[in-house]
Amino acid sequence: MSSLNPRQQEAVFYTDGPLLVLAGAGSGKTSVITRKIAWLIAEQGVPSGRIPALTFTNKAARDMKPPVQTHTERGPPPQLHRHTVHA
Repeated sequence: MSSLNPRQQEAVFYTDGPLLVLAGAGSGKTSVITRKIAWLIAEQGVPSGRIPALTFTNKAARDMKPPVQTHTERGPPPQLHRHTVHA
């Protein structure tokens, strides 16, 4: 988590309901989301199938799975529900 800035860390550790991450291109949104998912699975015991991850691009949805698997480091690879939102 040391590579995240304080606002990104705040988003990762937020637990009071759904979380919307809004920021500009290249600001680390996908990184925040993947670390949040990994933290929920590894530290909070949330089953991966209960975590929906919505993004606006197919690339971000594809890019989420390997980092989440890396950050959880235990058990079988998480079964993530990754989806994109299109207007």
